[in-house]
Amino acid sequence: MVKRPDAVKILIASSTTSRLIEETIMKIIEPYFEILDIPDGHDLLKKIEMAGRTCYKSEDKITESSSIEFCKKILASGHHSVIEHSGITVKFVCDRGVSHEIVRHRLASYSQESTRYANYSNKKFGSEITVIKPVFFEKNSEQYKLWENGMLNAENSYLSLINLGASPQEARSVLPNSLKTEIIVTCNVREWRHIFKLRCAPAAHPQMRELMLPLLAEFQQRIPILFDNIAE
Repeated sequence: MVKRPDAVKILIASSTTSRLIEETIMKIIEPYFEILDIPDGHDLLKKIEMAGRTCYKSEDKITESSSIEFCKKILASGHHSVIEHSGITVKFVCDRGVSHEIVRHRLASYSQESTRYANYSNKKFGSEITVIKPVFFEKNSEQYKLWENGMLNAENSYLSLINLGASPQEARSVLPNSLKTEIIVTCNVREWRHIFKLRCAPAAHPQMRELMLPLLAEFQQRIPILFDNIAE
């Protein structure tokens, strides 16, 4: 699990047509993930071996240590339906742009924070929006300052619309791509392999790689064989 980074808060003074918002508060955080459910790696390999040997009726060849070599052969042969028999669930905290790319993977289940129902002006959200720090802008650079100013303006517009009576699902139209979202993702092992092959590649979006490369490393540490042959 990636450690949750400390948040940075930015405060500015701003006004609206109806009243003065004395402080606009924006929280800036880095993305992270949390593995919620993952099987024991060796138990998973044994499960895959049992399923695969059912196809070939070679269950008599199962030993205490046979699963590793069997799974290597399964991956090499392309008989990847066998590795679909187990799922892994991960919680991502990322920006909306990254989440839009994640949900394009169809063989998965998703549950995502809804901007229709989450009212970020409420105290439970700190009466603020939370945004994800872009990995490609150096802090204090001109690009970063322009991004930061855009986020502050978006937050001010959102809070002002809420103050003027707009519902969260109406006010969300001004929320930025950098808005923090939480999304729970469950996939089988075969789909996770597909995700990593696409989202860890050099051509993938930098913020996607920022999440997926350490997640892949975590999977490789916890589960033998199944994720070892996925390279950047």
